[in-house]
Amino acid sequence: MVIAIDAMGGDHGPRVTVAGAAEALSRDTSGRLRFVLHGDEALIAPELAKLPALKAVATIAHTDQFIAMDEKPAQALRRKGTSLFAAIASVKARDAHAVVSAGNTGALMALSKMLLKMMTDDLERPAIACGWPNEKGGMGTVLDVGANVTSDANQLIEFAVMGTAFHRAVRGKDRPTVGLLNVGSEDVKGHEEVREAHRILREGVDGINYHGFVEGDDIGKGTVDVVVTDGFTGNIALKTAEGTAKFVKNLFKGALKSTPLAMAGALLASSALKKMARSVDPGAANGGPLLGLNGIVVKSHGGAEAWAFSNAVSVAISLAASTYEHDIRQALAQVNSAHGLKSDTVPADKAVDEKVS
Repeated sequence: MVIAIDAMGGDHGPRVTVAGAAEALSRDTSGRLRFVLHGDEALIAPELAKLPALKAVATIAHTDQFIAMDEKPAQALRRKGTSLFAAIASVKARDAHAVVSAGNTGALMALSKMLLKMMTDDLERPAIACGWPNEKGGMGTVLDVGANVTSDANQLIEFAVMGTAFHRAVRGKDRPTVGLLNVGSEDVKGHEEVREAHRILREGVDGINYHGFVEGDDIGKGTVDVVVTDGFTGNIALKTAEGTAKFVKNLFKGALKSTPLAMAGALLASSALKKMARSVDPGAANGGPLLGLNGIVVKSHGGAEAWAFSNAVSVAISLAASTYEHDIRQALAQVNSAHGLKSDTVPADKAVDEKVS
């Protein structure tokens, strides 16, 4: 299995991406994992030299061009020599099974859609899924968290199909439960599109273990395994949760340093506190796949450190080792055949559809 890494992506570049790949490798037991690190060899090689286990299974695909975090997607589409372009192209050429990048999200989305295309003509653009820790000690899945600002009923059902396949592949649950995020659990609540999706899902869609409507607090409770929503709502929920987690973490730090007695108590409880901090760290759920593409693309947080980036790499490895792509294609074909679904979404912006000249 070959994983392509955009080694220049993110806020920290090779210092994090190379170390993160090494940490993901240390958890692998297959003995078949290989990496191709795309980027500037002068910057990658010194990091790789520190990690002999990774060096033994990794090659460097050199390019001194990379996409800046603030670069516009339209610009990125025209630059064929960048590390991100090359990494995604390797998946298209079947030289790699998956690509992982912590780089520019807009560029990643645009290049992935242009190079890999969508699984079916009915899919307008990918959905981004993310892991979400819950109070049951598990990890749920929420999608979309930013790719599609608005979504009609048919798209929401497609998200349910893709989210189910993703959760099964990465979390190992054969029949994950699915809920539609809404402002209440009653059938009359919510806007027309979410009510229509609820009606169709409640009547029964093959392969979807539908629970019903869920509310915002159900995400953290773990009421369902997969929470489906539009990208506007999902992104706000995600950023709010991440901000709240950081806020609470800083409150704890301040309280535990406030007095000598508090500091002594913190020392005694340090192992438990570290475990709690790690469980609510956004890095624990790092790695959002772009679902619906003809290929596996995983987005890492741009500011991720090595441990968090390694979790994104592990998501890519799990997807590449599964039947996830086949499951999605089969399920979407069945849903479209049974329900005649066709999305009425606004076309993706011009930058995403623009061709490389």
